[in-house]
Amino acid sequence: MKRITLALSMVLFTVAAAFAQIEKPVTWSYAAKKVSKTEAVLYLKATIDDKWHIYSQNVKDGGPVKTTFAFSPSKDFALVGKTAEPKAITKYEDTFKMNVSYFEKSVVFQQKVKLNKAATTVKGKVEFMVCNDRQCLPPEEVAFSIPVK
Repeated sequence: MKRITLALSMVLFTVAAAFAQIEKPVTWSYAAKKVSKTEAVLYLKATIDDKWHIYSQNVKDGGPVKTTFAFSPSKDFALVGKTAEPKAITKYEDTFKMNVSYFEKSVVFQQKVKLNKAATTVKGKVEFMVCNDRQCLPPEEVAFSIPVK
């Protein structure tokens, strides 16, 4: 009887573990490059699994959650302009009943900063939504910290 109970317990834990895996189809990486003594460019790269996509910063209201960057205020730097993105794929999505712009495989967003200090760390968070042809995952927020030297 103990063997049967042990075997059933192991099967249940294995099944539960299989269902508990959380999908993470997007990974983020960050870098910074000084372009002068007082200016740098931040690179925020999303690597996206096959068959998934994330949305542009320029999605109209009523559609999916657009990608947004929030930079923590600091006396060490100032943002120069808006966060830039490459040309996105734009297609009609039946789910949202509108044209939406998105990125597949990978995308690099860029943000210029004016430096008030030789070295600093730029902190903030990115919010994004990822979808495939069958489902959308809830919007996710990821904190980042980018050293600028």
